[in-house]
Amino acid sequence: MNFTAHADGRFEIGSRTVPCILGKGGVKPAADKREGDGASPIGTWPIRRLLYRPDKSPPPKTGLPVHPIQPDEGWCDASDDPNYNRPVKLPYAASHERLWRGDDVYDLVLVLGHNDDPVVPGMGSAIFLHLTRPERTPTEGCVALDRPDLLELLAQARPGDTVTIST
Repeated sequence: MNFTAHADGRFEIGSRTVPCILGKGGVKPAADKREGDGASPIGTWPIRRLLYRPDKSPPPKTGLPVHPIQPDEGWCDASDDPNYNRPVKLPYAASHERLWRGDDVYDLVLVLGHNDDPVVPGMGSAIFLHLTRPERTPTEGCVALDRPDLLELLAQARPGDTVTIST
């Protein structure tokens, strides 16, 4: 199944359309995406796996591979590091995002297959589908859904499914 995020803030889950939040830099073609630009990359991205916070809830119902986030896990966003756009164990010397966050945004995280096969330094990292912030502010380049909508997506998702980010 393909799930689609539209630049105007619509997200298609099967026959339903729900609101979504995209990057503060808008959307741009994946070839123009750069680390730190805040843009969500246009394209179709495989859903690699679900990461979730086991201290906040049991794993949700899904057909996707599931990984419980641990407090010492991060994601490298340093373009010049050999682990760029890869998960890392903390502490980590290069720039990275902490996956075990103080807010609820990464309680459920779908890892999208943007710039991961092969990884091209500087072309963007940590493009996830995650939960919206309470104030519904734009992301740093990810796609965000409200919890009930993300849970609905997860219940339908299977290996091989994709997320398209479109204009």
